[in-house]
Amino acid sequence: MELWDAYDVNFNKIEGMTLTRGEPIPQGAFHLVCDVLVRHADGSYLVMQRDPRKHHGLMWEATSGGSALQGETPLECAKRELFEETGIVAQNITEVGGETERQCHYVEFLCVTDCDKDSVTLQEGETVAYRWVSKEELLQMRENLLTERMQQFIDELKTR
Repeated sequence: MELWDAYDVNFNKIEGMTLTRGEPIPQGAFHLVCDVLVRHADGSYLVMQRDPRKHHGLMWEATSGGSALQGETPLECAKRELFEETGIVAQNITEVGGETERQCHYVEFLCVTDCDKDSVTLQEGETVAYRWVSKEELLQMRENLLTERMQQFIDELKTR
């Protein structure tokens, strides 16, 4: 059973309220989700293909991430999710944005790494493939990425 902290619309923790994955989130409550875009020191970006058994199976994602566990800060969540889904230890990670929608507070991070590109590990049940793409390729993939929120995140690269 995965437990989450509950937040109000202003991103304040709601004391005494715990959310459980899979159960409805009460009206007025939100949970924290973190996404991490990974850019290699050479300028390429990591994209991963979703496991076919997952919702949106075989689609490509430009971020790793997921829900924060109870007691985690956004940064702790981002680092944990990045490591679980890619094996990358975040040394240089920066919060770059966020938004609130569908009872979720999304916090977005950019991780810049000089890891061995062949050392990425895939999390069983989450992803089945990965590749490194140029910024131009990533921008061209925009329409085929998983969510509109992710597409907006990629659009922001145009100014970075």
